Amino acid sequence: MSLDSAARAGSAVERLSASEARQRLEHERGARFAQLQAVDEASGGAPQADDLQVMQKGAIERALKEIDAAFARLRQGTYGICQGCGRPIPVERLEILPYARCCVPCQQRTG
Repeated sequence: MSLDSAARAGSAVERLSASEARQRLEHERGARFAQLQAVDEASGGAPQADDLQVMQKGAIERALKEIDAAFARLRQGTYGICQGCGRPIPVERLEILPYARCCVPCQQRTG
């Protein structure tokens, strides 16, 4: 069920529209690219990055992959549906973490 069709069906759960979700994801992706650029600039062009920079870049690159996966879910009409329990992810969670795959209880169970 897509975001828009769930809203039309009279779902009691507040949902983000597809355009709102896309806008949040685009903003998140832009912020992550800016972080990646800042980490690269902090290295000063040195060929060897320190461990912290390597870890920071890895975390940012993982977040970018999660954002890409969220865009795919948006195209497939499954964005905002928990991959653990199949229920809608609360809009408050998606506002904080727009690329969330799971609701908080399912995320805590999977670690």
